[in-house]
Amino acid sequence: MALLPSLLTALLVFSYGPGASLGCDLPPNHVLLSRENLVLLSRMSRISPSFCLQDRKDFRFPRATVDGSQGREAQAISVLHELLQQTFNLLLTEHSAAAWNTTLLDQLCGALHRQLGALDTCLVREMGEEGSALAMQGPTLALKRYFQGIRLYLKEKKYSDCAWEVVRVEIMRAFSSTRLLHERLRNKDTDVESP
Repeated sequence: MALLPSLLTALLVFSYGPGASLGCDLPPNHVLLSRENLVLLSRMSRISPSFCLQDRKDFRFPRATVDGSQGREAQAISVLHELLQQTFNLLLTEHSAAAWNTTLLDQLCGALHRQLGALDTCLVREMGEEGSALAMQGPTLALKRYFQGIRLYLKEKKYSDCAWEVVRVEIMRAFSSTRLLHERLRNKDTDVESP
């Protein structure tokens, strides 16, 4: 029952998604895909998180990375892109295919892939030629270390069902943690449009 309020909160968070809020041309369904990601992640649960309490872990999501990206649009886009890319890479492993319903997993990977394609265009537009060098610095490196910790955890737990459940919930938390980033980007565009 506790999962329902957090799911509703997550859905609300992604209603602020990066759709029209970024200075680049994202497809109109970008926010819809963000919501779809959370719905798919919630449907992928095969066991109750309460059965996996002994497997919980603080992965130390780099909140300062997300919060620190709020003032710079190019960096914010880079952080969102890295979060989606690392999630996509994690879900493409053979171990994840064994852990979850492959139909739901394929749908989630497809939605992530579409979002990444749109954000790729934004990254090129916002960062230009130096985009790849900038993307390897600070905030994106923190996200890469965060996901490396998740991968090590899964390996240590031998890719158990509970380990994947803990990771599923963590991914939902990570997506939800970008709420302020989305709001700041949205407010930035609103401020620019104000007289």
